[in-house]
Parts: sequence; structure tokens; C-alpha cells
Amino acid sequence: MTSPTYQQMIFVNLPVNDLDVSKKFFTELGYSINPQFTNDDAASVVISDTIYAMLLTKPYYATFTKKEIADTAKTSEVMVALSAESRAQVDELVDKALAVGGTPSGATQDHGFMYGRSFDDPDGHTWEVVWMDPAVIQS
Repeated sequence: MTSPTYQQMIFVNLPVNDLDVSKKFFTELGYSINPQFTNDDAASVVISDTIYAMLLTKPYYATFTKKEIADTAKTSEVMVALSAESRAQVDELVDKALAVGGTPSGATQDHGFMYGRSFDDPDGHTWEVVWMDPAVIQS
């Protein structure tokens, strides 16, 4: 059992082709890089107080797994979904991602109470940004 004040964290580890390109992409989206956990092989992207994307060069990523690294041009290895405070925030983040080098991924999902769009980052990892009506979530 965890204490009531404990906030579980997530560290999404993603292999990247060019660490500098990936760092630039995420900082242009408004996220910061934590220099304490960043070097020539990896960068820690701070998405929130509890969510981090660990961008790892492919050779470095390979040291953590015996599996073949997915070719994201041909396969999907992960879909990372981020919540948004509003429909407008969904559009703002996805539009910004598309403007700085991301590509559209899938159709806009509009179910009235839930709205989402997605994009692929420069390495082909799919990111979904989703808003849900708080009244629906609480009921």
C-alpha cells in the first residue's frame, strides 16, 4: 500500500534516431529537458511532475532490451496518451506538434464528451492528446 501523498510516476522510454532533433521537437512543444538526467545518450523530457519521456539513442536503448527495436515507419510499438484540460488545449498541442515536425496520426475523435487527436513525433512514436468532459468522468 502506498501513502496518500505518494504520486506514482511514469517514465516512457523511447528510442530516437537523432537526440538533438527529438529534444528540439519536445522543447518546441513547451516541455523542458531535465539536465540532471540528460547526456549524449539520453534526454529526460519533463511532461508534468509525474510524467517523463526518456529519449534514448537507439544504441543506448538497445542496452536495456534483448528485443529488436521497432521500426516505427512500419510498426507501432506504443501509443502514449496525454490528457488535456480542454478541447482547445488538445488542438493547441497537436497543431503545435504538426507545426514543428510532427505528422498527423489517425482521424480526430469527437464523441461529444470526449475529444482527441494524435500525432507522430519525428521518430514515429504516436502521441494522443485527449480531453474528457469532467462531468462524465465524475459520474
